[in-house]
Amino acid sequence: MSDRRFPRDPERPCFVISVAAGLVQAHPRTLRIYEDEGLLAPARTPTNIRLYSENDIRRILWIRRLTQERGVNLAGVRLLFELEERLGTRLLEALFDETMAREAGAAAAAQQPQTGESADTPNHRAAETSPEGDRIGGSESGRSAGQTEWSALPTARPITRIVATRVTTTRSGDSND
Repeated sequence: MSDRRFPRDPERPCFVISVAAGLVQAHPRTLRIYEDEGLLAPARTPTNIRLYSENDIRRILWIRRLTQERGVNLAGVRLLFELEERLGTRLLEALFDETMAREAGAAAAAQQPQTGESADTPNHRAAETSPEGDRIGGSESGRSAGQTEWSALPTARPITRIVATRVTTTRSGDSND
């Protein structure tokens, strides 16, 4: 028996809505909303079952990336797709590649050690202060030039919320009269 592979066609609709939703980690209702908004047009079987192709899956991933990572609403996504079709270019991919390159450069710059940085962290400095904000052990003149004033640092106070609830129960036979 020969190991014959089927030719791969990204336009061929083959995923039902539950499988497509699982592939993109979304709820099937989300895919129906995308279709209602005009962002997707999945193929239909004679019995009206939606079938998604690999290209549809890619498009869903772009929609999710734009809405979740970039904060674009569905009307904005539709406009971006229309603009891309009118221009006949892969505008979103170029924009994404540019953004990824910029973020990679920023991450590389953030990993380089800053000059003049001391081992004194804000948490470590906060541990050396009294509740009034005065420094314990040390003088104002002993502070290096790059450090901020102690009074400028926010005081760390725990955030607590107390919620009071009242539970009333009645036993059978008791009346509330």
